[in-house]
Amino acid sequence: MRVFALSDIHIDYAVNSKWIEGLSAVEYQNDVLILAGDVTHAPRRLEWCLNTLARRFQKVLFVPGNHDLWVIPEDRKKNSLQKFDDVCALVESSGASMQAFRERGLSIIPLLAWYDYSFGEPSDELRSIWMDYRACRWPSGYTDKDVAVHFAALNDKHVSVLGDTVITYSHFLPRIDLMPAGIPRSGKLLYPILGSARLDRQLRRLNANIHVYGHSHVNRRVKIDGVTYINNAFGYPSETWITSKGLMSIHEW
Repeated sequence: MRVFALSDIHIDYAVNSKWIEGLSAVEYQNDVLILAGDVTHAPRRLEWCLNTLARRFQKVLFVPGNHDLWVIPEDRKKNSLQKFDDVCALVESSGASMQAFRERGLSIIPLLAWYDYSFGEPSDELRSIWMDYRACRWPSGYTDKDVAVHFAALNDKHVSVLGDTVITYSHFLPRIDLMPAGIPRSGKLLYPILGSARLDRQLRRLNANIHVYGHSHVNRRVKIDGVTYINNAFGYPSETWITSKGLMSIHEW
């Protein structure tokens, strides 16, 4: 049995959804897929994607990304926490899961998150261009930091099993030094909304051996202080030089 990682599939692009549809219906029947967020803001397309993947893999494990919680245009009557509840229900009904997975000495644990500006405060320029500030809508009085606290608290229920190989996964980055050297200023502008340092504390409390993340669209595999961090984003069609456009096997057992 293999564990594959994938994120940021963005199936609103036809070429990306075609790639999902083209995955083998027999090759991965004994395997697990970690899908680390950013599929689509559209519930029907999310349902189609998860149904399709659930037929191809033994288990599909999912956490939503920021795009998945957008409330435009059809969900405008709801806020993004209500959208999150809808996404949770849709995931389970589609044959995928947002629960911890344990089998034969392996634990795979989802970590929910939002950015809390522990990587820096957003500039006025970032606030003017970042779509989440317009496409996400939170309950009255909630700030992004409140949202981050809310999602982080949902992770407190998770415990790791002594002796297991532990894989954790999130959409957002758990540490900013996962971004490689040489990122241009236009990329560094986005650092405040990439993730939360709280995530790294949580995954280390769970004794993670591997952590899968997404969001940055900069594919990496790097080991820091005993944890191997992996980003395998599919990305936008134009992002051919920083994304791999394929599945990545990250563990076999």
